[in-house]
Amino acid sequence: MAINQKQVLSLQQKLSPQQIQMIKLLELPTVQLEQRIKQEIEDNIVLEEEERSSEDEEQQPQEISVDEYLREDDTPSYKSHINNFSKDDKQRPVYLTEGRSLQEYLVEQLGYRNLSERDMRLAVYLIGSIDEDGYLRRDLESVADDIAFTVGIETSAEELERILGIIHELEPAGIGARDLRECLLLQMSQMPVNTRSRRLARRILTNYFDEFVKKHYEKLMARLQVSEEDFREAIAEIRRLSPKPGNLYAEGGTDTTPYIIPDFILDCQDGRFNLSMNSGNVPEVRVNRRYVEMLRDMVGADGKVKERDREALQFVKSKIDSAKWFISAIKQRHDTLMRTMQAILDYQQEYFRDGDRSKLRPMILKDIADRTGLDVSTISRVVNSKYVQTQFGIILLKSLFSEAMQTDSGEEVSSYEIKNILRQCIDEEDKRRPLTDETLMDILNSKGYRIARRTVAKYREMLGIPVARLRKQI
Repeated sequence: MAINQKQVLSLQQKLSPQQIQMIKLLELPTVQLEQRIKQEIEDNIVLEEEERSSEDEEQQPQEISVDEYLREDDTPSYKSHINNFSKDDKQRPVYLTEGRSLQEYLVEQLGYRNLSERDMRLAVYLIGSIDEDGYLRRDLESVADDIAFTVGIETSAEELERILGIIHELEPAGIGARDLRECLLLQMSQMPVNTRSRRLARRILTNYFDEFVKKHYEKLMARLQVSEEDFREAIAEIRRLSPKPGNLYAEGGTDTTPYIIPDFILDCQDGRFNLSMNSGNVPEVRVNRRYVEMLRDMVGADGKVKERDREALQFVKSKIDSAKWFISAIKQRHDTLMRTMQAILDYQQEYFRDGDRSKLRPMILKDIADRTGLDVSTISRVVNSKYVQTQFGIILLKSLFSEAMQTDSGEEVSSYEIKNILRQCIDEEDKRRPLTDETLMDILNSKGYRIARRTVAKYREMLGIPVARLRKQI
């Protein structure tokens, strides 16, 4: 096969590094933007953070009258100092601690047990395999293999089962369980079984756990030959148990509470909106003037650069160009976000006045893209992980977008309205005979909302509501 060369003219569209950087900045929420700017300041020597003048510096010094000055105490300054330390005293640091973790608490309890050195090492390793919920979700054979490789102790699943039985006796109750059934039974084993309801609850968990999980209550009452009142009391005993025993230990636990910092602040006074960006913690950056002057000094009066300064000149110039582009990208991000949020505010004015979700108009990304003249992908990046603070709470921008559903009269309504009706129907249903998706579809169709059963199931799952069988109560 002959090898030849030929010229081909083609048209290609590629994103420049600057455009990619702009897209990534657009997606960042306020917290991550602050971290991104600080990282850029560390990477680029030309960038520096602008110092913001404090409120105390902006305030003018207050004038003090002569009478106020004369009323001040003329106590000598040496009487205001207290010296309770000698030369031999040493300044001791104050150590801060977060408390013991769950694993440390369990190992401490093992110290009160009369265990051999081998059993203690195996127990400590098993405790280290327990997750935050308090479960041991690995099979003992795999744990035995890991112990042989890491600790160098040959053990078996039977020996680890014996050690795990010791861990099951520790606090909090149910720790080290391998499934929910074992966890609930371990908690009941540490409770005095002195009532009929507790004995019945233990019997249900031991012999009829699958039927209990699937809520086959009538079948269970028939098999156990108990009354409905006794069965209800047994179910109440089971519900008092914790499905996640690791959460019962709070000392020194990791704080997983999500802190939301809004990207926009919306104030409404006298029916007028005031929209602003929440950029209080975001540092303002600028180009260091020292490097700009250095660049000018490298260029002579004739406009030529010396050979020894050429490499330094190119380095400083590239850093300055990168800094200017980064500052421009930050400004463009601010303008794009404000432009998009203003369009959303204009589109949903009735909702933002009082936060009534029934006034939320159907809105998709294309509606805002048409109003702003931006691309749909740009709008998607803007609303992703962005929040707005209003007088009725902090709202996720993405939650404001909903599909339009058409009623029998031809009117377009938001899917939120259908979800509210769906939730109301489920809240008011008879828990002994919960409504199926087919029945919910018939109710919505009778109200004029043309909706299919699979759409009802989709909305129900979005609301976090289980199927009718799992909503059943006695």
